[in-house]
Amino acid sequence: MNVLVVGGGGREHAIVWALSKSPLVKQLYCAPGNAGIAGLAQCVSIKATDVDAMVNWAKSNAMDFVVVAPDDPLALGMVDALEAAGIPAFGPKANAAVIEASKSFSKDLMEKYHIPTARYQAFTSLDAALAYIEAQGAPIVVKADGLALGKGVIVAQTVEEAKQAARSMLSGQAFGAAGTKVVIEEYMTGPEVTVLAFCDGKTLAPMPSSQDHKRAYDGNQGPNTGGMGAISPVPCFTEELARQCMDTIFRPTVDAMAAEGHPFHGVLYFGLMLTPDGPKVVEYNSRFGDPECQAVLSLLDSDLMEIFQACRAGTLDQVDIRWKAASACCLVLASGGYPGPYQKGCPITGLEDAGRAALVFHAGTALSSDGAVVTSGGRVLGVTALGDTLDAAIAAAYAGAKHIRFDNMQMRSDIGRAF
Repeated sequence: MNVLVVGGGGREHAIVWALSKSPLVKQLYCAPGNAGIAGLAQCVSIKATDVDAMVNWAKSNAMDFVVVAPDDPLALGMVDALEAAGIPAFGPKANAAVIEASKSFSKDLMEKYHIPTARYQAFTSLDAALAYIEAQGAPIVVKADGLALGKGVIVAQTVEEAKQAARSMLSGQAFGAAGTKVVIEEYMTGPEVTVLAFCDGKTLAPMPSSQDHKRAYDGNQGPNTGGMGAISPVPCFTEELARQCMDTIFRPTVDAMAAEGHPFHGVLYFGLMLTPDGPKVVEYNSRFGDPECQAVLSLLDSDLMEIFQACRAGTLDQVDIRWKAASACCLVLASGGYPGPYQKGCPITGLEDAGRAALVFHAGTALSSDGAVVTSGGRVLGVTALGDTLDAAIAAAYAGAKHIRFDNMQMRSDIGRAF
């Protein structure tokens, strides 16, 4: 098959890498791709959010299957448009991707179907939001309702901080249209765990648990980022907890989406908090998390293309999905200043040496005019390694990363040890 992957980050590099091992895949394409993906797939210069151009290119170039990986094109209905054009696609349609695209939709769904989550209220009125914050006190969580590149969540430690977050979101200054409605939630405590699950509308198959490290600096300090590293599986997420989540969260969510006329096909991301009162949902995403994807897919011991086809066809219960008996660690190397302003175009050295010690997934890279690999984003690389134990995987990822250099490179030194 000719297969197109939509997107151009570390998640997409991991997906392309996994698909490149499938005997079902004849030729891989990626739009827009990056410098690392170019070693495995033919990159196509189309923005991931350009639905019409993507569909037209896929039709003109006889794509047999398209994998839509990022949140924005899913919310824009790219899967709907591809399927309408007769091109099989992996990912939820827009009416299912809404589980991520609107936090108020997902919170209302959980409330209706008694899926455990934080208490909340949604607001479009600033005065009402400020009054609610004043009444609830702090700490408290303020979330932009729409998509905000993983950065639309403010965990406010004071009432004034929460009010400022609400003001900046509802004014449109912070996240544009994504923040013109806010969800304000109770502050929950406990370890955070991500569980990704393949879904075919009725059946779901959870992947190994993972844990993202959102804060920019060691010790979980600094601003929220898109993710500075991930481990999989998570030691504290026991088989007992997994069974409890399947019964109270995972299966009820898939059943609820089907019952509401929003059947979910693709990868459903469960962001969980293991609170003293039991596991609760922090958030849903409608696709692989990044960098969780890099860690989790490195453990996959089955054909990813076969799984993707089954998710679309509704035959997931017929696929044998196997995972390696190992641990994985993904360490993100970022541009200095991220998640704030950062420099682009810095040459990257040591990739070949690092690649002999670990998997190096490219996130924000490009090729310069002379063919050199340079930085082009905030999160630049995801150095990913496996080990028989979590400690061994962490050590291997850091051993691989030590070979890589670029100006003002930043990374955390405590991935896998900060919780």
